[in-house]
Amino acid sequence: MTPARPTASATPAAPSVRDLVRLRAERPEAIAEAAARRKRRPLLRTADTAVTADTAVTADTAVTAETASDRARPPHPGRLMIIAADHPARGALAVGDRALAMANRSELLQRLCLALSRPGVDGVLASADVLDDLLLLGALEDKVVMGSMNRGGLAGAAFELDDRFTGHRPEDLVRHGFDAGKLLLRIDLDDPGSLDTLHAAARTVDAMAAHRLPVFVEPFLCRRVDGRLRNDLGAAAVTTSIAIASGLAGTSAYTWLKVPVTEDPDDMAQVMETSTLPAVLLGGEVGDDLDGAYGKWREALRLPTVRGLVVGRSLLYPVDGDVAGAVDTAVSLL
Repeated sequence: MTPARPTASATPAAPSVRDLVRLRAERPEAIAEAAARRKRRPLLRTADTAVTADTAVTADTAVTAETASDRARPPHPGRLMIIAADHPARGALAVGDRALAMANRSELLQRLCLALSRPGVDGVLASADVLDDLLLLGALEDKVVMGSMNRGGLAGAAFELDDRFTGHRPEDLVRHGFDAGKLLLRIDLDDPGSLDTLHAAARTVDAMAAHRLPVFVEPFLCRRVDGRLRNDLGAAAVTTSIAIASGLAGTSAYTWLKVPVTEDPDDMAQVMETSTLPAVLLGGEVGDDLDGAYGKWREALRLPTVRGLVVGRSLLYPVDGDVAGAVDTAVSLL
């Protein structure tokens, strides 16, 4: 199976998944080489984005400067549309009633490459193995690349809240020339393991700020119900989690929030008044009601601090199977 790739500025190291496997076995240094030559972009593209050399006007093109400038402008200035694919590294492979839906790596890569090729998609959030694959496939050119940092809180484990940083370190993100990191911060007031995660998260925010790298903090208050961890999406719980996340570390200069839509979407306006930090909405479990999720996201995206969407399974594995359609609809909400 050969994933459809976005148009890239350089020939990919691995034109297909078969080539990717061969390259990993025979030339592992190809990953670092692909990272070094990747075309980067700003985290946010604003309305006054200048025309780059790639869009320069020549007599041969017969295109006016004004038209070239229009083409250089982002489709949603100052907003982010990120596709999330860091679930497998935490053992969370299910989509709906399909327990191992994300376990087929070739299929996941095909869906990711298709999603990344759609107009208006800014980038991807994933663990190192997935990002390495996408680098070799040439799918990360001119995209925002966000590394997932703490994946130690395995889904369903007794130690799920002792969510250690087993993924990207700040120095890994710097070495590969990636653009941001993301950490998950789940807090159960009855579980002492939450304090270890809270402390590690704070120090990681400090380290990211020292490198001037944005870090997206995804906070939840949660509790165990019949032995399973449940995130509390009530207004009070989301408000409290935002307040805690905003106060982490010695500076919040490079901190973004990654927040869910509240149980009652009408509560979002008041909840988002808790912090001045920029925020993106996370997709979460939407089940079969993707249209309902679109409606909730659309309303929340109108709030002043909300700057975009980071959505994974619901767009990569939509009920109707139309990845491009699901992604395009999500982009249109911005």
